[in-house]
Amino acid sequence: MKNISISLKEVNDITNFVNLLTTYDYEVDLVSGRYIVNAKSLLGIYSLDLSKPVKLVIYSDECDELLAKLKEQFEIK
Repeated sequence: MKNISISLKEVNDITNFVNLLTTYDYEVDLVSGRYIVNAKSLLGIYSLDLSKPVKLVIYSDECDELLAKLKEQFEIK
């Protein structure tokens, strides 16, 4: 399992993020405070407070390719 902090500030960021994640079979969640949503769900993501970074939880240890693509496209902390 991998945990990273990610910022999704624009609508295009969210759409590109979901499109990228749906190409992988991993279970992936976003955590904001006490709320946890499926990171592949547009509606779930829009229900979160995106004014600050959220935690991305990837339920796989072999996700280096996905992490590299995320770092290319998004603000990862």
